[in-house]
Amino acid sequence: MGRLVVISNRIADPRKPASGGLAVAVGQALEASGGLWFGWSGKIVEDGTPGEGELHLQTAGNVQLATVDLSREDHDSYYLGYSNGVLWPVFHYRLDLADFDAGYIGGYRRVNHMFARKLANLLRPDDVVWVHDYHLMPLAAELRAMGCRQRMGFFLHIPLPPPLILAAVPEHDWLMRTLFAYDLVGLQSEADVAHFSRYVGTETPADILGEHEFRAYGKTLQVQAFPIGIDVDEFQALGQGRESQDMYAQMKGEYSRRRLLLGVERLDYSKGLPQRLKTFRQLLQTYPENVGSATLIQIASPSRESVDAYAALRQELESLCGAINGNFGELDWMPVRYIHRNVARKRLPGLYRAASVALVTPLRDGMNLVAKEFVVAQDPDDPGVLVLSRFAGAAEQLAEALMVNPYDVARTAETIQRALQMPLDERQRRHQSLLTRVREQDVHWWRERFLNALANVPAP
Repeated sequence: MGRLVVISNRIADPRKPASGGLAVAVGQALEASGGLWFGWSGKIVEDGTPGEGELHLQTAGNVQLATVDLSREDHDSYYLGYSNGVLWPVFHYRLDLADFDAGYIGGYRRVNHMFARKLANLLRPDDVVWVHDYHLMPLAAELRAMGCRQRMGFFLHIPLPPPLILAAVPEHDWLMRTLFAYDLVGLQSEADVAHFSRYVGTETPADILGEHEFRAYGKTLQVQAFPIGIDVDEFQALGQGRESQDMYAQMKGEYSRRRLLLGVERLDYSKGLPQRLKTFRQLLQTYPENVGSATLIQIASPSRESVDAYAALRQELESLCGAINGNFGELDWMPVRYIHRNVARKRLPGLYRAASVALVTPLRDGMNLVAKEFVVAQDPDDPGVLVLSRFAGAAEQLAEALMVNPYDVARTAETIQRALQMPLDERQRRHQSLLTRVREQDVHWWRERFLNALANVPAP
């Protein structure tokens, strides 16, 4: 294979692991091939011309970084509008929150065309192109129209919904047809692959050649599940750092007489946070022995604060927390500690390690790497218990977690009680199995599986 070219909405310096999961995942491969990483610069030009953006080139070690500015109109229609106002809610099954009437798709098409035009001049004939996530689904089709014949793969980091939900997306037929410009499409889970297969079977003229192979529009496409992982060694090293150790000591000291339940995520309607708080309230009502002894720490870092749905969610959470603390709290015990700000990543392993139970209960999630981070952070001699939503992509891999339906408040509370009472030997067995799988199927395994599969796709 030739040089690796990665395209994503935002980029980062791959030499800095703290830049994020994607940087960790692709950094080694980019360095090894002298690769190129292309994406939006993060800059919004208020009076910029739609469809035009300045290209910036820089180097980071052996990697070339290429970024493009967006005009205000392009940003609002491509990023806020179609990507996050339509695709994000629909792909997370929230048709009620999607803004279908604003005509954002023109900006989405325009920015993908601009990205392709800027990128095409940077590509070499033997490059391997890897496009990431829902912002850039049609990018390969744009590149193909410009004559680019490089091997191209796409990975969707969020869930792919069933056909009837997907069909609610304006111009869904065009959007899904553009995926056939790729050689390989990677999805997070086998459930997502099944949804793709059903969509193709009912909404397109495609021939289904096999479990993972489809033929339509003069092109054969491979579609497979590639569940993303974390960098286990890097996260364990974070756990040995001073910030993590200090956090662990602080939590164990402050809550020496309590059992900690922990939730960590962005403030997003896909995460099931109101249901989680109602479940914790149910736990205190149904199992009163937890009153005064169990504390829920819920971290919900800020996300899209200007969007009405997120502002309403924040208001609902604050109301629920206030009601639970008012109804159950005591002078020396507060049932819920709700934190609406970012917690430094270096401190997270210590926080995970101090928790008896992690609540990873999204209503829908592509993968959810918090579940895997929690497993890695645990003390194998006295591990905590992972309570995991069956609607998280991670559920396919982490079968030894306690699975729940987050919509079923009473049953989920019952499962949390089971987690709090689980014997040590069972906790150890479950944790060992989970840790083995998280380590074996880490982020580097994910990257190599995808790139090897892309390399082995038959030439057209």
